[in-house]
Amino acid sequence: MFLIIGLGNPGDKYKDTKHNVGFLVIDKIADKLGVKVEKKQARSLVESTYWDGKKVLLVKPQTYMNLSGEAVRELINYYDNIENFIIVYDDLDLDIGQLRFRRDGSAGGHNGLKSIISHLHSSDIERLKIGIGKPTKGYPVKDYVLQRFSKEEKEIMDSSIEKAVNGIELWLKEDISVAMNNFNKK
Repeated sequence: MFLIIGLGNPGDKYKDTKHNVGFLVIDKIADKLGVKVEKKQARSLVESTYWDGKKVLLVKPQTYMNLSGEAVRELINYYDNIENFIIVYDDLDLDIGQLRFRRDGSAGGHNGLKSIISHLHSSDIERLKIGIGKPTKGYPVKDYVLQRFSKEEKEIMDSSIEKAVNGIELWLKEDISVAMNNFNKK
């Protein structure tokens, strides 16, 4: 089984914010596959389905972003240490809408990924980062990531989320290297 884990914060207050890009990607995949991610399991909302003949579990952790590792660890333990998973999350260091698949590496300042690395005791984690751009100088990052997208940003993000779904499908069919070669472009 393959786990596709989108990071975000639970609740309507955070819906459609920049920090919830991972949830938006999971929702788009669920729409494509005709399912809803509503089942509660291991402090997450999950849905098991098939995509291109492979069993996948779509996951939206319901811990807050900074505690994402707790939910991810519970799921991986529940499913007997699954090794095929990808984490999808927002990245301040990428231009808005830019995609970047990575095989491993540091958290790069992202607290959700930092929590996952800490709970899994490894930075060997396949991931898809989606750029949300940086706030203007002096504007608090915490406030920026909890903003909703402007109309112009939303148009860019809608296109990027479609590309992210296509990239994850390629990751599922092939592997992370093929996804990196096809989607890690400005």
